Amino acid sequence: MTSKERAKLRAAANSLEPIFQIGKDGVSANLLSQLSDALEARELIKVKVHLETAPQTPRQFANEAALALNADIVQVIGGVIVLYRKSEKLEKERTAKKKLAYNSAKTPAKRAAKGGKDRAKHENSNFRRGV
Repeated sequence: MTSKERAKLRAAANSLEPIFQIGKDGVSANLLSQLSDALEARELIKVKVHLETAPQTPRQFANEAALALNADIVQVIGGVIVLYRKSEKLEKERTAKKKLAYNSAKTPAKRAAKGGKDRAKHENSNFRRGV
């Protein structure tokens, strides 16, 4: 991951709230399963570590979770960890939406009706025909 990609992800994570908490039990198999599900659904998540009761540092938890989940550590600040993993499910949805948007505005008449570049051409052609 490049520093520019990491910066964009940090900016996107700024408005997120932590959806998981790590406490005295540390990283368990159940927590890893839930983190994996959340990463598949959202791609970018925040995790809060309770510094007083946690047996390890947040950086150690982040390294352990990232290794187990095949995720990237975006940042660790204080007791907050931000993790990212690209989701195949969300990527397919994004490409399907892009294809749908492209195909729906494919014909000049449809683009003209939506106010696209061809609107003036479309209106002028009707004017020349006497419509």
